[in-house]
Amino acid sequence: DNYVVSYAIGHLVSICYPEEIDARYKSWSLGVLPIIPQTFPLKPIKNTSSQLNALKKLIRRKDITEIVNACDAGREGELIFKYILQYTRTKSVDKKTVKRLWLQSMTKEAIRQGFENLRDNDSMLSLEKTALCRSESDWLIGINASRAFTAYNSRNGGFFKTPCGR
Repeated sequence: DNYVVSYAIGHLVSICYPEEIDARYKSWSLGVLPIIPQTFPLKPIKNTSSQLNALKKLIRRKDITEIVNACDAGREGELIFKYILQYTRTKSVDKKTVKRLWLQSMTKEAIRQGFENLRDNDSMLSLEKTALCRSESDWLIGINASRAFTAYNSRNGGFFKTPCGR
């Protein structure tokens, strides 16, 4: 009776590609590397955008005063939630209380206990920072290394895409 419940279907938001951040990054050449954006803008993932829009409406509702992150307990669950919250952010959303439901079991008793002991968002900041660091470093290494190796392998003509990740 006290909660509006929805779901995320995994990642709903991702970091934009370089060319979506700045048109000069359309070229896969060594001359524009390294690509190190000041911020990492987010975009909806196309095949789950309808669920992201549903969450955005719920998160922005005036009668919702507290948002509970019930994503998987761990770094990826934290990242999924934080990216959704960051993407849907407004001044009114910033005024809402954020709590964390941390579950190690899906039994009714564990869920009840979890809701009785919701964690403050501040206690989750180190996990949030870890998740964001991992995501952004994966992007930086993957984008820059892939484009550098592709540019190098294509230096004599042609385009030889060379994906490279961490």
